[in-house]
This record gives sequence, structure tokens and C-alpha cells, in this order.
Amino acid sequence: MDLIKKYFTNLTDKQLEQFEAMKPFYEDWNSKINLVSRKDMDHFYERHVLHSLAIAQYLKIPAGSSILDVGTGGGFPGIPLAIYFPESNFLLVDSIGKKIMVVNQAIEHLNLQNVTAANQRAEQVNKTFDFIVSRAVTNIPEFLGWVGKKFHGKSRGSQPNGIILLKGGNLDPEIEQLPSRWIVQKYPVSNWFSEEFFETKQLIHIF
Repeated sequence: MDLIKKYFTNLTDKQLEQFEAMKPFYEDWNSKINLVSRKDMDHFYERHVLHSLAIAQYLKIPAGSSILDVGTGGGFPGIPLAIYFPESNFLLVDSIGKKIMVVNQAIEHLNLQNVTAANQRAEQVNKTFDFIVSRAVTNIPEFLGWVGKKFHGKSRGSQPNGIILLKGGNLDPEIEQLPSRWIVQKYPVSNWFSEEFFETKQLIHIF
């Protein structure tokens, strides 16, 4: 939690309580269902919560926005973002039912009023959103095939509506495969967080 407080000094008491409640909840469920790697639980706030919140450092999501989290797994990045942006609405989807079961438990446990979760694939979602977010679900061209038509082009905030991905490694070969109609902006997560874990992590904004 010290890392969250270090980088986000404006959190309300309610948000702090919600973030603090996350680790014991996920430790309990991770002992039953492998949501995140066991060794990662020792670095839970850094590798899952703070990593998810890189999107909050990059983008101030306007109140009333709709966000789709694709392949949310145990609820990342969607749940940390929903805590940070309580006036926006989040739909978290994953094709693995037991993970969505845990996400629904997390929504209830953390008393999140702005989140719903569904056991479905991104291609089955028949709505459009302001933003689509995801962490390292698949290669970028395939991901755009799933969700490329699921965000509206209107933008109310400082950044264009679109797709925001958190991924690691060399992404240039994937980006080079994209049709030229897509605008791709790439930012090192180390722009915002100084921990060694983030040195190879990137935020990709596609619109």
C-alpha cells in the first residue's frame, strides 16, 4: 500500500480502504484459484494494482465515461481503475468463468457500485465504449480484431477515446503490422513509476 500512497496522494479515505482491502481478498482467493502467479502475491500492489494504475497516470477518465476491460482475469486493470474513477462505469469481461466469479466477489467485497462483470469473450460484447483497456491479453493485431469497432470516436477528455493496453517487451513488430488508419502512441510506464519492475513495461494508446 505504501507504493499506492507514494504515487497517489489525493485518494479519499474510502479509496484507501478499498485498495487496502484488495490484498487480503486476493490472497484468500489465490489460495483456491490461481488468479495471479503465487510469487507475484509478494509484490501484489506493485505488479498488479500500481501497474493497472499506470492508465490513471496517463489518462484522467472523464466522469460518466464507459470502459470495457477485456480479458480482465482477476479484475486487472479494471478494479483498480474503478476504485480510482468512481464516477465512470466499467464492464469487466473474461472467457474463464471461475475468474469472473472471483471478480464478482471482489465487486461485492469492495462495495464497487460502478462495475459489472460478465463471463464472455470481447467479440460477444454488443456495445460501444469510450475506452477499452487490457493487460497483455494477446498480440496487438489480434486484439484490434476483437475490439477495433467497440469504441466511439467522440472524446470528452484530454485524450482521444480508444484502446489502452499495458504490455511488456519489444512491441514494435506487433505495431508495425497494424493498418495505417490506426494512430499508435507508446509510453514507457517508467515515465510515472521508478520501480525496476516497470522498466520494460509500456502503455500503448491506439485510436
